[in-house]
Amino acid sequence: MQDTSDALHVAVVEDDPRIQQLISAEIRDEGHTCEAFVSAEAFLQASDHNRFDLVLLDLMLPGMNGIDCLRNLHLCPDVTTPRVVIVTALNDAEKKREALENGAEAYVLKPDLFEQLPGLLKSMPAH
Repeated sequence: MQDTSDALHVAVVEDDPRIQQLISAEIRDEGHTCEAFVSAEAFLQASDHNRFDLVLLDLMLPGMNGIDCLRNLHLCPDVTTPRVVIVTALNDAEKKREALENGAEAYVLKPDLFEQLPGLLKSMPAH
């Protein structure tokens, strides 16, 4: 567990409640705070008045998809853009390229997430 001054505030944007719960629990177990959202729209609305250090963003969401959410996030001039990691089941080179070109720091497949999450959290500085 980390010192609270090093704790990250993480947004989990995932429409599958079971996966959302597992990711959120792991983030809390690592000593960080997190808020979960079932849609890109709900996350973008919350990001207007919440500061997130890291966003774990699914690609395939109801309504706005993860790539469009990423683009919209970078269009908000009054918001400090958090670091974004795409978390998806979609192993697609074109989607990965598109996500990275639009500002994602990493593209992680869901089966690999729990192995990589502690390292991702440690590599992200808190604001």
